[in-house]
Amino acid sequence: MTKNEYLKQIDNVIENGKYKDNWQSLSHHKTPGWYYRDKFGIFIHWGIYSVPAFGNEWYARTMYDKNHREFEHHIKTYGTQDKFGYKDFIPMFKAEKFSAEDWVSLFRKAGAKYVMPVCEHHDGFAMYDTEFNRWNAKAMGPCRDVAGEIKAACEKEGLTFCASTHRAEHYFFMNMGRTIDSDVNDETYRDFYGPAYYCPELDSGTLHITTADTYSIGADKEWLEDWLVRTCELVDRYQPSILYFDWWIHNHSFKPYLKKLCAYYYNRADEWGKEVTINYKHEAFPPTVATFDVERGALTDISPVPWQTDTAIGKHSWGYRADNEYKSGRQIICDLIDIVSKNGMLLLNIGPKSDGTITVEETAVLLDIGAWFEKNGEGIYGTTFWKQFGEGEVNNEDGFFKDNDEKAFTGKDFRFTYKDGFVYAFQMRPDGNDVKIKAMKKHIPHDFLVNSVTLLETGEELAFERNENEMIIHTNGCMSDKPLCFKIEVD
Repeated sequence: MTKNEYLKQIDNVIENGKYKDNWQSLSHHKTPGWYYRDKFGIFIHWGIYSVPAFGNEWYARTMYDKNHREFEHHIKTYGTQDKFGYKDFIPMFKAEKFSAEDWVSLFRKAGAKYVMPVCEHHDGFAMYDTEFNRWNAKAMGPCRDVAGEIKAACEKEGLTFCASTHRAEHYFFMNMGRTIDSDVNDETYRDFYGPAYYCPELDSGTLHITTADTYSIGADKEWLEDWLVRTCELVDRYQPSILYFDWWIHNHSFKPYLKKLCAYYYNRADEWGKEVTINYKHEAFPPTVATFDVERGALTDISPVPWQTDTAIGKHSWGYRADNEYKSGRQIICDLIDIVSKNGMLLLNIGPKSDGTITVEETAVLLDIGAWFEKNGEGIYGTTFWKQFGEGEVNNEDGFFKDNDEKAFTGKDFRFTYKDGFVYAFQMRPDGNDVKIKAMKKHIPHDFLVNSVTLLETGEELAFERNENEMIIHTNGCMSDKPLCFKIEVD
């Protein structure tokens, strides 16, 4: 199918479907029940950038930028950018040890319920089989349909397959190659490097996500239509249950195309009988159209609508980096509980090596989380928020890129979830003492009843007492280096 034929198909699906390409129609879309129930998913950043394994997954950009250490590293390691460009890493990306079955089995052991590979990052290399991009993993590099294999493994293991595409940013992403003698300027490779839009009047030499140019430069019509067709093809071929976009779709030039994409995707899902949603950042979508996502951060209170945090086990890169540092399982579990208590979900990223293996560090963290889920998952899966998200002095800082440091929780910090007549109270940093929860104190004369308290870690029913100041749970000295969950039956 040609691009023009696909554009006509998109219009036909919207014309004949219940969702139209306007916010009034799209605002009636609901958060998927499976998504709200499952709470925890795995994000995968894997691509060509895992070959240099230096800096981060933006290597495709920074290797051409004199202001970044990747520039000199590239010359010293591989040669000058006109002789060895980003494209030349593709034959080195062999994925010889990649097993989608092994990956998804590990994710299931970690307690994850949905899986989201990055099907195309900003670098423009598709990790899936596509008619509209010859630079793809099925045709070169691994010579495998990576997304298709992960989808098949998810279906076998009973996990939900989702997909991420960061194609939008590719419009400008390689533009620092325009400022030096590099292969980005070779028109032979324009279909890989993209327009590499560069505007000297706006760009002072670097392009960061907070600078004015990313907000003011609008992609042209040809690019936007191409983006729409490629994204709709991804939807049709892989039928993901979530479609995730990175930040640049907030650019106003995308708005008409976002509405078309959203209407097409939701109408297609109707045809398939699937519940789906879109993850977005900033102000790209209204809050009742899609699911808001906070990158490497969280909210400070309960959200009236479901939302998501995406973050990584690795502290300094989403993709594999040889010298990365990693968060502990305890830190991620604490973040997960905090997010769920505020009506959110967690999408946790790993960055496999170029050969397709998952690092020892990330594997250990995933298994650590899974072991905790085996005993405490009841307080996470299928829950909703309680009347308050928690108590104690420790909370996260609002905003993006705020979660690298572990929060200094104490035995007085709690987070709450609720399900089927039970409040689940998580003590975020157990200290071995009896637990005291102010939120569960007696409310005279209008009070709820507490029938029982069970420690999920052991299944033991615990003695408790309540007064007008607090509820005291006698823990019998139970200790853990991770949060403990008290299942409180209320009546």
